[in-house]
Amino acid sequence: MTPRAAVAGPDGALRCPWALSTDDYVAYHDEEWGRPVHGDDALFERLSLEAFQSGLSWITILRRRPGFRAAFAGFRIEKVAAFTDTDRERLLADPGIIRNRAKIDATLANARVLADWAEGDLDALIWSHAPDPASRPAPKTLADVPAVTPESTALSKALKKRGLRFVGPTTAYALMQACGLVDDHLEACVARSAP
Repeated sequence: MTPRAAVAGPDGALRCPWALSTDDYVAYHDEEWGRPVHGDDALFERLSLEAFQSGLSWITILRRRPGFRAAFAGFRIEKVAAFTDTDRERLLADPGIIRNRAKIDATLANARVLADWAEGDLDALIWSHAPDPASRPAPKTLADVPAVTPESTALSKALKKRGLRFVGPTTAYALMQACGLVDDHLEACVARSAP
């Protein structure tokens, strides 16, 4: 059974237990997860990768992230929005990514929608759903970390209303965690107090 409280890693520092299964996870946990991410392209990448993760382990996506970045032109919205049917077929045949037709189609469709937004609109919309940190006590165990919140449900609805796909409340909450809108590092975790 996975430990529920913070666990000492190889260096003795306490971390969220999910972060200790692979070196890839340790690095992602310590250096990225929960750190604020801004910028439309950067948030489009995170939103897309969270959608691809749906139903899979995050490590599967994390290890293929270089392949995703190469396949999707660095997740630059304008470039992905211009992808053609030939690009779509290339993506469906690319072993460096998850070749799920619905997720690929959603990523391409989302880029086309976002290409019509003003610069900064995606960043502003996502960050407008960040809860007040003072309203969220630090989780002591994994049992204290929700999968969905009222804010993630509202974010999901706002994104869908603007035409985005594959952005359910659970995916929206995973995005919020990954991009620092919420800090779900456990109370005793070394990364909670990191800059």
